[in-house]
Amino acid sequence: MAKIELNDELIQLERRAWQEQQLGALTVETAAAVQAAVTARAAATGQNRYEVEKELKRVVRHSPE
Repeated sequence: MAKIELNDELIQLERRAWQEQQLGALTVETAAAVQAAVTARAAATGQNRYEVEKELKRVVRHSPE
């Protein structure tokens, strides 16, 4: 399997969404922006959208800052 490469913009969007989620304040706009960015990244790199999202969540939620 090819390595999933994420860009800084995508990581920052997911960090914002994760922070909002932790505060119980996730907005539709933030969630939609993340989903659109994940879809665009997957299309641009020719990779599976699910795999891109899974790697993004792993990097943001399970990696030490």
